[in-house]
Amino acid sequence: MQPRRILVLAFLILFIDGFDMFSLGTVGPSLLAYQPWHVTPAVFGLLAAATGAGMPIGSTVAGWVSDRIGRRVPTIAALALISIAMLLAALAPGVPVFGAARFLTGIGIGALSPLMAATVADHAPAPRRTIYISVALAAFGVGGAASALVGWALLPGVHFQRLFLIGVVPIVLLYPLWRLLPAHAPDRPNAAPRSAPRALFSADLVRSTMLLWAASFLSLALIYSAGSWLPSVLLRNGYALSSALQFTIAFTLGASAGAVGLAQLADRGHLRSVTVGGFLLAASTLLVLPFVAGAPTVVLLLICALAGVGSLATQGLVVTCMVNAYPARLRGTGLGFGQGFGRLGAIAGPPYLAAATALVASPRAGFYAFAALALLGGLAIAALPRRRAVPAPTPSTPVSVSTA
Repeated sequence: MQPRRILVLAFLILFIDGFDMFSLGTVGPSLLAYQPWHVTPAVFGLLAAATGAGMPIGSTVAGWVSDRIGRRVPTIAALALISIAMLLAALAPGVPVFGAARFLTGIGIGALSPLMAATVADHAPAPRRTIYISVALAAFGVGGAASALVGWALLPGVHFQRLFLIGVVPIVLLYPLWRLLPAHAPDRPNAAPRSAPRALFSADLVRSTMLLWAASFLSLALIYSAGSWLPSVLLRNGYALSSALQFTIAFTLGASAGAVGLAQLADRGHLRSVTVGGFLLAASTLLVLPFVAGAPTVVLLLICALAGVGSLATQGLVVTCMVNAYPARLRGTGLGFGQGFGRLGAIAGPPYLAAATALVASPRAGFYAFAALALLGGLAIAALPRRRAVPAPTPSTPVSVSTA
């Protein structure tokens, strides 16, 4: 199948993934104001945690299964699960059922990111692999921005549950996607062994695996803490942003556009340095923000966009590092387990920022906490082995990560 067709399909699927992921945040104010459910901020936090709790399950299971039976079946299953879960959220009579729907949505969302990254990597031309993966993953941010725009257009005039009906649309795409998605990777004729997860910790791979898991954890902690806390921190400190919607659009669309530029550099043989540079860009912009409160809105939005490039776009480069770390038959397992562990950072990130701002009196504490995550992520990538990957003839012959 043509690589560009695969890329278009992956972009569409991850756009849906991003829309569904950000839908809870979009309806947050309406949900909190809905008197029949009596949702407090604490309950809303539990609903967000339910979504996050499902994502590591989806990532690890889907990644391992895709190396066993191919990418198509788990992809279709994840999309079907998301469609059913979004319908359940739209029809939920109360908070318990709504929370269960968000947990199932999290499982599907967690599954699709490693599945699509692995599928794109399977078929992308080797010299263009980073940009293919980055463009596909950029769809997640575009979907998040679309969710915010739809919420702005419809809410609060429409009942917040109606917004989740949009997430049911993928169910009509299941059969066409079944026909279009390839069942197997062209460079992976044999299935991975049942012991594939253990192979990630073989002598030659254990250092790369641990560092990549750390980078994924820190990257997703940065993304989700910034996404949930940074708009509030900015608005609370008197920044010239009229709403959190402005931040969300600048953050997500800036990341999607910047991902292409970073990937172009990475595909020229500079993956490691560009990934480290992305983390440093996130750290520097977050450290600058406390000192530009009086700047014009356009300047603030530009800085927020750069923060998105350094966080969301850099996550795509971390995924590419994972792709290059493992032989083809372990690719889905490596991505699934790596991103599954990273999802724990998505869960831990918001409480970490809450603790940092509560324990440190300085109004700049939140910005410093953001920057610390980015700096540590850059250090993890910088410490990766420099040896190039060589495809192994058998699952028992591991390889080292390529981060040139």
